[in-house]
Amino acid sequence: MSARENILGRVRTLLRRSDNDGAAALVRAHISAHANSPRPHVEGDLVARFREKALALSTTFSDVTDRQGVPAAAAAYLKLNGLPMQAVCWQALGDVDWAGSGLSMEVRPARESDKVGITEVFCGIAETGTLMTLSGVHTPPVTSLLPETHIAVVHASQIVPSMEEAWQHLRDTPDYPPRAVNFISGPSRTSDIEQTLTLGAHGPYRVHIVLLRA
Repeated sequence: MSARENILGRVRTLLRRSDNDGAAALVRAHISAHANSPRPHVEGDLVARFREKALALSTTFSDVTDRQGVPAAAAAYLKLNGLPMQAVCWQALGDVDWAGSGLSMEVRPARESDKVGITEVFCGIAETGTLMTLSGVHTPPVTSLLPETHIAVVHASQIVPSMEEAWQHLRDTPDYPPRAVNFISGPSRTSDIEQTLTLGAHGPYRVHIVLLRA
């Protein structure tokens, strides 16, 4: 039994409920019974809107036409900025030819010494230029949060209009809910000290998106 199952089991015992009480179904029914609240209307080219908003957050971009072009795009970005050519990545990205582009890659969660982390995303939000990632066994959040540089691989088809569509998409997935959901809106920043903007205060100094248009 996992820690999560153990905790939920103890809660059910205290509430005198069983796994068959349909709690998840009740939650879904409650959500679906309520009308959507007013929201900004995001229209036009979602990819263009996403890029515009992300650039305003100091995110940078590379464009590729297929998945095999990701290593070259990542390597070109790292070389251009004088960054290390060693990185860690999520398991789903372990099968592309990183070495062919001069990158030394390890498939594992990031550690304190790692300078570059490469991940995929659950979706991109056009309204704000935000990346949405989910935690999991093969998608450790430390890979996007701990290194100084985060490179995110985003498929154009993953871009949704707004936060509401992102949450609905998540609720429709078989693995809902994940242990944690993270929203990444450009490099980490703070203005707590003398109102001076400082990047990299609580996370990456740099966020770079490799956008797959295929």
